[in-house]
Amino acid sequence: MYQEDNISLNKSDLEEFFIHHLNKIYAAKTLLVSELPELFDSVYFSDLREGILDTIEEVKKQISRMDEIYDILDISYIDANPNGLKGLIEDSFQDIKQHSENPELRDMSILFYLHNIESIEMASFQILEMLAVKLRINKIKQLIQDNYEDAKASRTLLLLINAKYISTV
Repeated sequence: MYQEDNISLNKSDLEEFFIHHLNKIYAAKTLLVSELPELFDSVYFSDLREGILDTIEEVKKQISRMDEIYDILDISYIDANPNGLKGLIEDSFQDIKQHSENPELRDMSILFYLHNIESIEMASFQILEMLAVKLRINKIKQLIQDNYEDAKASRTLLLLINAKYISTV
């Protein structure tokens, strides 16, 4: 039997959900900042090297904005669950390292995984932005929206680099 949807979430449940998923993205972003410089030294394709540098700088800005969100909410980041996006990133870096002997495949793997990671982060930021609207926290909404725009720009850049890379292979 079909029943009319009547969704009822209280503000504290929404805040808890928001914080839990903000923590997941924060964990992923901090892992990216620590791992990407290691990849940079082994990248073969010069455009990808520039893309990685750009991504590192954008991720640092995103982390700074998330730090500001934690300050606004008067909470601290908690790394409660190593799975999720952080686990995907860890798996991605392991797969990339499997191609360490083949620079072309390693670069293709880097592009593949970075593009996928940015896509997932964009979707996550969109949902968090909607929650911030529902929670009526305009400053947080703007910070999340800025992170979404950065992730979108990084994804577009990686897509362009990937297209150029594939055309030169």
